[in-house]
Amino acid sequence: MLIEVHMLKNFPPTNLNRDDTGAPKTCMFGGVQRGRISSQCLKHSWRLSPILQEEVGRENIGKRTRKLPDLVAEKLLERGIPEELVEAVKPKITGFGNKEGKETTDGKTAQVIAYSPADIEAVAEQFAEKLKGCKSPKDVSKLSAKEIQAAMKGSVSRAVTLDMALFGRMVTSEAFADVEASMQVAHAVSTNRVMMESDYFTAVDDLIAESAEDTGSGMIGDIDYNSSCYYIYASLDTDKLLENLKNCDNAAEIVRKAIPALIETMAFSNPSGKQNSFAGHSLPSAVLVECRERKIPVSYVNAYEKPVRAKGDGGIVHESVERLKEECLRTERLYGLTSAKRLWFTADETVVFEDGKAENCASLPELIAALPEA
Repeated sequence: MLIEVHMLKNFPPTNLNRDDTGAPKTCMFGGVQRGRISSQCLKHSWRLSPILQEEVGRENIGKRTRKLPDLVAEKLLERGIPEELVEAVKPKITGFGNKEGKETTDGKTAQVIAYSPADIEAVAEQFAEKLKGCKSPKDVSKLSAKEIQAAMKGSVSRAVTLDMALFGRMVTSEAFADVEASMQVAHAVSTNRVMMESDYFTAVDDLIAESAEDTGSGMIGDIDYNSSCYYIYASLDTDKLLENLKNCDNAAEIVRKAIPALIETMAFSNPSGKQNSFAGHSLPSAVLVECRERKIPVSYVNAYEKPVRAKGDGGIVHESVERLKEECLRTERLYGLTSAKRLWFTADETVVFEDGKAENCASLPELIAALPEA
C-alpha cells in the first residue's frame, strides 16, 4: 500500500533552512519566487524528533555520523580491550566507509554514514577479533581497514533502523548494505509568492558608559527572513518499508507504531534553523492522508502553480486549504486515481470533503487514531 501525506504549514517571519549566503532557501515555481525547505532539512528534523524516538524507541533510530571510531572504541572498551590498543586502532577505523580503506588525519571517517546498532557491533566485533593477536600499539599499526572491511560478511542480513528503512542509505563500503528508501519526500514549497526581507539589528554593550566618548552599539548585523505557507508532501510505500525491516525481530510491530508516529512527527516538528531568533513553531493548517492500493504517487503541488493571494475575508491559509481539497478531488475525477481511505483534518472548519469518501476528522488526534485501521 502507498500512504501519501499532504500538509500545509503557515509560518511567520522565519529562516528555517538557509542557503550558502545565510538567506532562506527559495525556488522558482509558476514563474515566481517561492520559499523552499529542502527535503533533507525536513527529514533531518523528523528523524531526530523526540516524538518519533519516544514512540518507536531510541534503539530503532540510527546514528548518522563521521565519528564511527569513537562509537567503536566505546564497544571495544566494554569488551575489555586495553585502552592503549583501542586508541591505537581508532585511526584504522577512520578508513571505513570507502573501498580503499584510506585513513584520515582528523580522527573521523571520510564520509557521513548512517549506522544501526547492529552495524556498530559488527565493526567492533571484527576489530576485537583482530586485536586478540596484538600485544602493543606497534602490532595494531599492521592492521588494514581495507582487509577488515572486506572480511565483514553478512551486511545484507544485518538489521537496519527505522530511519534508514524510511529514508534510505547509500554507501561505498562493502561492510554496509545500501538501503533503498521506502519514503519519498518533496522539497516544501510556499503556496504564496515570497518576498525576501532583512532584519537589521544592533547588539548593545551593557558596559558602555554614558558619555560622548564611549557610545554606539557593540556590533551590527542583519538576518534575512520571509513568511510563507508551505505545502509539504511525502509518500510511503509500506511494503517496501516492511521489506527493509525484514531482518528485525519485530518488523510488523515497528511499522504499526511508526506510521501514526511519523504523521504526528511531521505535524509537530519544525526545522531548527534560526529558531532562537524567530521562534517559528507552527502547527499544520491542514493534513490530508490518502491510502492507495495502486502505487501511483501524486503530489498536489500544482494546486499552487498560481500563487495564492489573500483576498476579501479569506487569508492565504484559507485559500491554500481550499485549493488542496479541490486539487485532490480534481485529480481523482480526471485521472481515476481513487483512494482506499482518505483522512482529512483542517483547523479551518469551513473546508470539508462532501463527497462521502473522505473521513473528515475533527482533530489531529482523531486523524492519527484512524490511521491503524486505514
